[in-house]
Amino acid sequence: MYTLRSFSRVLILVFCLLFLREKTSAQDAVATFAIGDTSFLLNNKPFVVRCGEMHYTRMPREDWRHRLKMAKAMGLNTVCAYLFWNFTERKPGSFNWSGQADAAEFCRMAQQEGLFVILRPGPYSCAEWEFGGFPWWLLKDKSMRVRTQNAHYLEACKRYLTEVGKQLAPLQIDKGGNILMVQVENEYGSFGTDREYIGKIRDFLKEAGFTVPFFTCDGPVQLKNDVRPDIFAAVNFGSNPEAGFKALRSVQAHGPLMCAEYYPGWFDSWGRPHHTGSSQRVIDELKWMLDHNASFSIYMAHGGTTFSTFSGANAPPYLPQTSSYDYDAPINEAGNATPKFYAIRELLGKYLQPGETLPDVPVAAEAQMLNNIRFTASASLWNNLPRAVVADTAMLMEDLDQGYGAVLYETTLAAGGAATIRFEDVHDYAIVYLDKKQVGTIDRRKGNFLLNIPARAKSTTLQILVEATGRVNYGSLMHDRKGIHGAVVLDDGKSKKELKQWKNYSIDLGDKTIPVHYGPISKTPSGAAFYKGSFQVSELKDTYLDLRKWNKGLVWVNGICLGRYWNIGPTQTMYLPGCWLKKGANEVIVFDLLGNHRPELSGLAKPILDSVTEKRAQAHKKVSQNWTLPSSKAWYSGSFENSKEWQTASFKPATARYFCLEALSEFKNQPYTSAAEIQLLDAGGNEIPRSAWKVLYADSEELSGDDGNAANLFDLQFTSIWHTEWQDRSPKLPHQVVIDLGKTYKISGLKLLPRQDNPNGRIKDYRLYFSATPFKGL
Repeated sequence: MYTLRSFSRVLILVFCLLFLREKTSAQDAVATFAIGDTSFLLNNKPFVVRCGEMHYTRMPREDWRHRLKMAKAMGLNTVCAYLFWNFTERKPGSFNWSGQADAAEFCRMAQQEGLFVILRPGPYSCAEWEFGGFPWWLLKDKSMRVRTQNAHYLEACKRYLTEVGKQLAPLQIDKGGNILMVQVENEYGSFGTDREYIGKIRDFLKEAGFTVPFFTCDGPVQLKNDVRPDIFAAVNFGSNPEAGFKALRSVQAHGPLMCAEYYPGWFDSWGRPHHTGSSQRVIDELKWMLDHNASFSIYMAHGGTTFSTFSGANAPPYLPQTSSYDYDAPINEAGNATPKFYAIRELLGKYLQPGETLPDVPVAAEAQMLNNIRFTASASLWNNLPRAVVADTAMLMEDLDQGYGAVLYETTLAAGGAATIRFEDVHDYAIVYLDKKQVGTIDRRKGNFLLNIPARAKSTTLQILVEATGRVNYGSLMHDRKGIHGAVVLDDGKSKKELKQWKNYSIDLGDKTIPVHYGPISKTPSGAAFYKGSFQVSELKDTYLDLRKWNKGLVWVNGICLGRYWNIGPTQTMYLPGCWLKKGANEVIVFDLLGNHRPELSGLAKPILDSVTEKRAQAHKKVSQNWTLPSSKAWYSGSFENSKEWQTASFKPATARYFCLEALSEFKNQPYTSAAEIQLLDAGGNEIPRSAWKVLYADSEELSGDDGNAANLFDLQFTSIWHTEWQDRSPKLPHQVVIDLGKTYKISGLKLLPRQDNPNGRIKDYRLYFSATPFKGL
C-alpha cells in the first residue's frame, strides 16, 4: 500500500515536471520581432518584410484564404491589413466583429498560411474608403474636427481602439500570433503637424494592449510633418525608391528602411481613364529595394472591390472613386494572377530566406456569362417615399440621422417666369424636377451650382434628389456632410428669394434600404426607380454584371450590395463573386437614379474597366480660348534638370493670389508638358497650403487617353500628373497652367516634382507669372 502510494506520488511529480517543461518550451517558442539599428529582427535575426496590402472588407470572406494563398505564392511573407472603423462601429458604441468584419479570423487565416500581418487600425485609414474609414455619424456633431485633439473625437477614437485591442492584441507575435507591427494613424503629415495628437493615438493603442513596435508612414515630402523620435517611421512612394529612402533618412537617421506603401498601379475615379502601372518599373524598383535590404509593402497586392456604399472621393476637385478597386494590382479584382504577379513571383523567388520555398499558384477562378437575367417588377421612388421631415431649410443627410444613399428635397414654387436656382453647394449629385419631370442635374465634380428652370403658369412642386457618392477620404476637405448646403435661392432676374418650407425625405441606401413595394414591370416608372429581376445558375462562378445600358445607381444580388455603377465609366461592369450566388434562383435589384425604360442585364466573363463615355470639353479651357502672357511680364525664368527629383527655384518675393507656370521646352524636344506636383513657398520658405487652390486655365490637358488633368498638380499624389494632349492631337509648346491660390501670399519660391514613371514631357525651360488680381482674359 505504501509502495503504491509512493509510486503514485512519483508519477504525479513526473507529470508535473513534464507539464512545466512543455509550458516553458511553449513560452520559449513565442517569436519576437524588433526594430534594430539597421534591420528588422525576427527572433533576433535580420528580417526583410516582403509585404502586400489586401483588405478583408474588399473581398468576400469565403475568398479570404484563397487571396492569402495567392499572396504567399507571389513570394510575400507578410500581408498588410487596414481596419475600417466605419465598417465595424456602424452605430456609436455598437461593434460588429463577425462575418465579413471578423478581422481576427483574417489574421488567424494568414498565420495558418504562413504569413505575418502588419496591422493598420486607423482611426484614419484613407484607402479610397468612405470618409477615410471614419464613421459618418461623427459628422452629426457640428463641432467635430477629425484628426485633431477635439475632445469628442478623441473619446470616440479611444472607445474604438479599445475594442480593436480586445479583438487583435491577443494575436500579436509576442503572444503566439502573427501581428508584427501596428500603425499609428495614417499619413498624418498630409493633413496636419500636431505630433502630440499622434502620441495620443499611440497611447490609446498601448492602453488597448498592443506591445509590438508601432510605426507611422507618409510621403517623402510630408514625413517632416509627423515623424516622432519615439515612433518608427516608414515612407510611402510609387517610384524612385532611392529618393524616397533619402527623404526617410533625412528625418530618421537609424533603423531599417521600409516603404509602407509601394504603388504598382493606382485607383480609378468616375469619369477619368482607368489607371495602370508598368510591370517593368515595379520589378526594377522592388529589386532595388531588395538589393538594399529594404522592406516594402505593395499597395495593393490585391485591390478587390469596394462593395456597398464604401467607396470614397478625393477633393479638390471633387472626384468620387469607382467601386472597382482593381488598382492594376498583381492579383486582379477577382483574385487571379496577372502578368505582373508572375513577374514579381519570379523576382521574389530569388530573395527567399533560408528554408523558404514558393508554393504553387492557386488555380485561377473561372468566370461565367449570364444571359438569362429577367426583370419582372419595378417600383418608382415617388411611390415609396418614407415619412418626410419638415423644416424651414433643406437638411443635411447627417442631420436626418442618415449615413448613405440619397435625400429627396421638396418645396413649392409660385407661378412665375423663367428663373435660375442657385445653390451654395450640393454634395454630391442632384437631379432637379418640376412636378416630377426632370429639368436638369447638378454635378459637384463640375463645380457649377446654378440651374435654369422654365416659366411656370401655376404653382409647381420643386423636387431635388441628391445622391451621396462618397465622402472625401483624403486631405483637408474631409468634413464632407452630404446633401444641400446652405440656402437655395430662386433668382428671376428681378428679385432673389430664398426657398423655405422643405420636406426632407431620407432615402437610406446601401447595406440597408428603404422599404419598397413592387409592381408589374409593364408599368415602367419614370424617374428614379428600383427594378427587380431573377436568374438561374447551375455553377457558383464569378461574373461581371454589364451595366452599360443603365445610368447611375446601385446593385444588389441576393440582398448583398455590390456597389455603385455610373455609365460615364471607366468601370462599366460590376464584379459579382460566385460565392455570393446560389444554385438555382438568384435575385437582382437595380436602383437607377434616372430610370430605365428597357431594363436589361447580363453577366460577362471579363470586366470592362476602361471605357470612359462621358463627353466633355477640356476641363480648364473654354472652347476656342487661347490665352498668353507677354514674356516681359514674367516674374522669373529658369530651367529644370532632367531628373525625378524635386526641383526648387528661389526668387525675389512676389505678392500674388494668381500664378501661372509656362512650360517653354521639353528635354526630348517633344510637344508635351508633364509634371506631378507643384508647391509654392512663402517669404519664410514654408509651403503654402494648397487646399483652396483651383485651376483657372490650362491650355492643354489629356483627358481621354490618360488622366492628365491639371488639378493633379496639387492632389498630393505623386503618381498622377498634368499631361498635355497626346492621343488625338499634340499642340505645340509653350503650355500654361494658371492657378488661383485662394488668397494672397508673399511668394518666394517654387518646388516642382517632375513626372516619375518616365521622362516624357518633363519641363526644361519655363517662366513664372504672378498677379494679385486675375490675369486679363481669364
